Amino acid sequence: MAQVLMKDLNKKYDEVHAVKDVNLHIRDKEFIVLVGPSGCGKTTTLRMLAGLEEITAGEIHIGDRLVNDLPPKDRDIAMVFQNYALYPHMTVYDNMAFGLKMRKFPRAEIEQRVRDAAQLLGIQELLKRKPRQLSGGQRQRVAVGRAIVRHPQVFLFDEPLSNLDAKLRVQMRVELKKLHNRLETTAVYVTHDQVEAMTLGDRVVVMKDGWIQQVGEPLELYAHPVNKFVAGFIGSPAMNFADVTINDTGGVVTAESQGLRLQVPPAKAGALRAYKGQSVAFGVRPEDVHIATGADPAGLTFDAVVEVVEPLGSEILLDVRAGSSTTTIVARVEPTVRSKVKDSIKLAVNPERLHFFDPKTEQAI
Repeated sequence: MAQVLMKDLNKKYDEVHAVKDVNLHIRDKEFIVLVGPSGCGKTTTLRMLAGLEEITAGEIHIGDRLVNDLPPKDRDIAMVFQNYALYPHMTVYDNMAFGLKMRKFPRAEIEQRVRDAAQLLGIQELLKRKPRQLSGGQRQRVAVGRAIVRHPQVFLFDEPLSNLDAKLRVQMRVELKKLHNRLETTAVYVTHDQVEAMTLGDRVVVMKDGWIQQVGEPLELYAHPVNKFVAGFIGSPAMNFADVTINDTGGVVTAESQGLRLQVPPAKAGALRAYKGQSVAFGVRPEDVHIATGADPAGLTFDAVVEVVEPLGSEILLDVRAGSSTTTIVARVEPTVRSKVKDSIKLAVNPERLHFFDPKTEQAI
């Protein structure tokens, strides 16, 4: 296997600057996920790595080789596409063996590699079938198997689960993670689904408008987003945001808006004093908002009116309006909570999990 290094990578299509100064070091045997909304540049970055898109500027190294000018077949990579890209007239066995036959591998080695990959993926009984006789999940396994038999230095995945139904996506997500742990390969995976990114990646690369916003382990991105975009993109349901004014009275720093007044904990108060009298963006995740109890400090509670109740079995999501304001906040509460639409309730926030963002740069304060 091998490390991958992208240095000052850029891609332009005429006037469109799709990928901007991407610098990324993917470690040997690491499973890294590129995530972001449509048009953020993640798939273009993957295709440049694969050699399917020409690089406008920058360098790509796979192992100790500069691969900028190498064709895809010479980069020692294998790619799994969104639409599987199986040959409909070939059997599963022939689909998996095709790349090896093109490279003139001995017949015995081809058969051994295909059988080993089929056993690893649990598709031994499908080898004589045609793609039209397979379910979506089975086709996806075949596509992965075709990549495995190559024994490449790097696996590339371009939204491979997006055509599967929700239940199968979860199942295949687990299978891909197990497979990576067994093969110990370097893998680069592209998705727009942040849940996929969080569950699969050793590290996650969040992209927006061609720029890398943040690179880190999933829980690092979740707990310490560097800006408002990452904070809102990572996490489901998404982080709640509200515009608040920072006040400092007698050394007590508060964040206030109509219907909301929260005391800022000491860990955040120092940095926020510089914004006294100014409006900043306040963020709190739904799981960090709970039904207030007598143990919650008064400065961390607020009154709310329930607007929507979403029972999910293991939890309930409450869409509430904070006091008399128009600000809507989602709270993730225990399934034992019995609240109805139009109920007046008191909520509290976790003081250790409050986020604030600069109003102009949107960087975390």
